[in-house]
Amino acid sequence: MYSLYANVIAGGVLIGIVYALIALGLTIMFGVMRVVNFAHGELVVLGMYIGYLLWLSLDITPVMAVPLSAIIMFCVGYVLQIGLINRFIRRPHHAQFILFIGLALIITGIHMLVFGPDARSIADPSSFETYEVFGLRLDAVRLYGAAVALVMIALLLLFLRYSSTGSAIRAAADNQTGAQAIGLRVNRLYAVTAGIGVACAGVAGTLISPIFDTQPYLAGELTLLAFIIVIIGGMGSLMGALVGGILIGVSESVAALLINPAMKAMFSYGLMILVLLLRPQGLFGVKQR
Repeated sequence: MYSLYANVIAGGVLIGIVYALIALGLTIMFGVMRVVNFAHGELVVLGMYIGYLLWLSLDITPVMAVPLSAIIMFCVGYVLQIGLINRFIRRPHHAQFILFIGLALIITGIHMLVFGPDARSIADPSSFETYEVFGLRLDAVRLYGAAVALVMIALLLLFLRYSSTGSAIRAAADNQTGAQAIGLRVNRLYAVTAGIGVACAGVAGTLISPIFDTQPYLAGELTLLAFIIVIIGGMGSLMGALVGGILIGVSESVAALLINPAMKAMFSYGLMILVLLLRPQGLFGVKQR
């Protein structure tokens, strides 16, 4: 019995790390630009379709498809920000909400038009492989996905902390007017930020494409999942996204084992409500004054 629970928790941690990458894309855009991307789940699904298409056409496993997925999704985010979202940065929040909801509907419509409503699954032999690590039997797909997600998160943290562009992004996030005053091209920095956020969503989608069947209407569930993680971890906190993702992954896995797989979302909502009651700013969020 102990080994069963340990395996379930380990699996929850692994999928939770990938969930954290999904939430990271949402929280970095909010932390820098103060916009809430309601089309985030649709972009994750786009990453899932990229993983599916590369597997179907080129027989590339989703893990191997990650670099190409990251490049494609970064370009998508960059172009969207330059061409559309920058025009709404200084508009009221309700205008931004309408923009992203409209964008979400358009992306879902494109998914439906191109791929149809049927679920697409990746039946690769590697999806059935397992590894034994410290007495735990871990799915290869989840293990690879968590490893790639951790590398992505670490690279992003290093980029923001030590690169000149990362420092400029942090400066624009702290004080937009001050950043403009010292000559930083804020709109271009916002485009890079959006590219990074969308790339995180797309890579996470590619990594989960062998785990969940890809279909257009999965987007709403993924957007809600990202919001729950960000609320638990704290809006704008990168560490909060990681911890929140792991907590949600473990809670869903334990709930699926103890109660019913269909009821796993109940634990996520309960955890979110508990955090809102005890620490409204999230576990790693900063209280607004």
